[in-house]
Amino acid sequence: MKTKALIELKDVKKVYPMGEEVEVHALRGIDFRVNNGEFVAIIGSSGSGKSTLMHIIGLLDKPSTGTVCLQGKDVSIMTENELATQRNEHIGFVFQSFNLLSRTSALDNVAMPLLYAGVNNEERHERAKIALEMVGLGDRINHHSSQLSGGQQQRVAIARALVNNPSLILADETTGNLDSKSGEDIMTFLGELNRQGNTIVLVTHELDIAHAAKRIIELKDGKVLKDKINGKP
Repeated sequence: MKTKALIELKDVKKVYPMGEEVEVHALRGIDFRVNNGEFVAIIGSSGSGKSTLMHIIGLLDKPSTGTVCLQGKDVSIMTENELATQRNEHIGFVFQSFNLLSRTSALDNVAMPLLYAGVNNEERHERAKIALEMVGLGDRINHHSSQLSGGQQQRVAIARALVNNPSLILADETTGNLDSKSGEDIMTFLGELNRQGNTIVLVTHELDIAHAAKRIIELKDGKVLKDKINGKP
């Protein structure tokens, strides 16, 4: 029996008009699926289509043609408000630039998605505290992001991604702004989250970072060039 995909793309194409007669074909018929519990890295050079694919997987953009299903639901036909609801309920984002509010405590940064979800103040802070403890920052909950190192800021961003208990963690160039040691620590932590059952899709241009994942998908010119299981244990 075929495993039900967490997210599945079928013949997804994305075309950007660049003038009256010019079009950029960012994705050229992508078939892609991620099952629950997988750790997948998407890799490719600049212009390969990986950023466009990330935006579509993260429901931040819609395909020109093709279908995108999240937990069996066709999200490619949803309205912007419906997509926003799906993102908030099912996807946790971790970005290269952290995207933290600099004059806000780690606790309030992590609690932000719960505010949008309508969770009351007491529960927001309790869940945010638990998430920060999970990433090893239980003693930094009242520190502003400007008082934290880059690696600590990224851990706050990961805690924020986890606080809603998402179906999918989408990490975009997560180590790009970190020194090598902090980057290794973050990748080790993502691996541990995956071993605990979290589904992770990592977008990177660095092959050594991609090798932390259990499956590597390489894009070139908007197409899947390789889709292989990583031989590293």
